[in-house]
Amino acid sequence: MKKMVIAGGSGFLGQSLIAYFLTKNYEIIVLSRNAKKTGNNKLRYVAWNAKTLDIWMTELEGAAVLINLTGKSVDCRYNEKNKAEILNSRVNSTKVLGKAIQACAVPPKVWMNSSTATIYEHSLDRKMTEENGIIGNDFSMNVAKSWEKAFYSCNTPKTHKIALRTSIVLGKNGGAFIPLKNLVKFGLGGTQGNGKQKVSWIHEHDFCRAVAFLLEKQVSGVFNITAPNPIPNKSFMKTIRKVMNVPFGLFQPKWLLKFGARIIKTEAELILKSRFVIPEKLVAAGFQFQYPTAEKAIQEIINR
Repeated sequence: MKKMVIAGGSGFLGQSLIAYFLTKNYEIIVLSRNAKKTGNNKLRYVAWNAKTLDIWMTELEGAAVLINLTGKSVDCRYNEKNKAEILNSRVNSTKVLGKAIQACAVPPKVWMNSSTATIYEHSLDRKMTEENGIIGNDFSMNVAKSWEKAFYSCNTPKTHKIALRTSIVLGKNGGAFIPLKNLVKFGLGGTQGNGKQKVSWIHEHDFCRAVAFLLEKQVSGVFNITAPNPIPNKSFMKTIRKVMNVPFGLFQPKWLLKFGARIIKTEAELILKSRFVIPEKLVAAGFQFQYPTAEKAIQEIINR
């Protein structure tokens, strides 16, 4: 049985990966601030603080793969305290995992580290691929750059490294889709802003399948983990309404989104930034998407 270690695996993406890989002959160790008993002999939670080396580092010995998903949620107000936590939680966890790998007698074969499709500039018409995407300069993009710099500055010669530039992940039990579904349900799921901003997304099953595919291929480098067909926000919201059989959705102008974001303590950028991100390397490597279109992805989630 192969061993997988997931750092920060208690959230939505971690739980999706656990459910997927438990069916694939993996023993899974989750590094979490809240260690708990599971009653499953193939799944263990081990305590760590994501900052310092401790007994948890022995779990990396002989692992087939380490996946790091650690980081404070960006669904918050970007005040100075939160901005520092968003940056430090990503960079510090990455650095300490690098030190732990360096201390291993038999280090993990593969280290996958989360990154984000938000590393690319706002774009309405230019496709952002791994090779030709423009990496910009604002708070979110600089966090992503610092995160990847921390990852690639760790010297781990016996371990393949893959940075996962992941888009919005659509799933049943967490992530961005739940609030969007609730907006639609209550008649508020209309076009957001001018509706031209591209939404890059991926179904949670395709996210897990992409991780498995990259593991099998034994590749290294940066990969955009996103479906091949980003669509404008106007079409995206219309698709959710269509699948949910909700005929009407109230238009939300930019000023209202900014006002509402303050009320619910988040940032309008999460909705208004245009992410035109294309999984060029994943497709070139031969990955086949189960859910290549937003309609197919949303139908599966709603009907599951």
